[in-house]
Amino acid sequence: MFFQASAILLLMIFYGCYFGKLLSQRRKGIRTDQLGRGKKGFVRLIELSVKAAAAAVPAAEVISIVLNVSGLPSPFRWAGLILALAGDVFFLCALITMRDSWRAGVSGEEKTELVTSGVFSISRNPAFLGFDLVYLGMALTFFSWPLTLLSAFAALLLHLQIVNVEEDFLIAAFGQDYLDYRGRVCRYLGRKPRS
Repeated sequence: MFFQASAILLLMIFYGCYFGKLLSQRRKGIRTDQLGRGKKGFVRLIELSVKAAAAAVPAAEVISIVLNVSGLPSPFRWAGLILALAGDVFFLCALITMRDSWRAGVSGEEKTELVTSGVFSISRNPAFLGFDLVYLGMALTFFSWPLTLLSAFAALLLHLQIVNVEEDFLIAAFGQDYLDYRGRVCRYLGRKPRS
C-alpha cells in the first residue's frame, strides 16, 4: 500500500504541475500546447507521437499502480520512488525557472526568451529529464514489461523531440547565444569541462 500511495502522490504532483502551468498560461492568453501545431512531415510525426505517448504512459502507470504490479525486489521499488521524486523536482524547477517561456512543443510564432539560469545551468532539458525520471521511477516501482517498454518508447520519442525539433528551433531562434550555452551545459545533466 505504501508504494501505491507514494506513487499516486508523485504522479499527482507531476501532472498537477503540468496541468496547473498549462491552465495558468491559458489564463494569460498563452497557448502552451504547441505539439504538432503548424508542423509538417517528420517534425509533426514526432510531436504527435510524443503527445500520444505522453497520454498513454500515465494511463499505464495508473493501471500498474492500481494492480500493484511488482516484478522487482523492494530495493528497486524504493529506487524507483526516489527517481520519480527527482523527476518531480527537476520538472517543477524547470517550470518555475522558465516562467511564461515554457511550451510543450515549439512555436515559431511566439517570442520567448532563452533560459539558462537556475536548473537550466546544469541541464539544457530539465523538463524532459523530469519526464524521463518519472517514467523510469514508475517502471522500477511497478515493473512489468508492458509499462517498461511503453515508458522506454516515450523516453525515446522525447529524445527525438529534443534532437530533431527543439535544438534546431533554438539554434534558429537564438543563434550563437544558444550554441554557446550548448557548449557549456549537457543535454540532460551536467556541465561540460572548459577547454
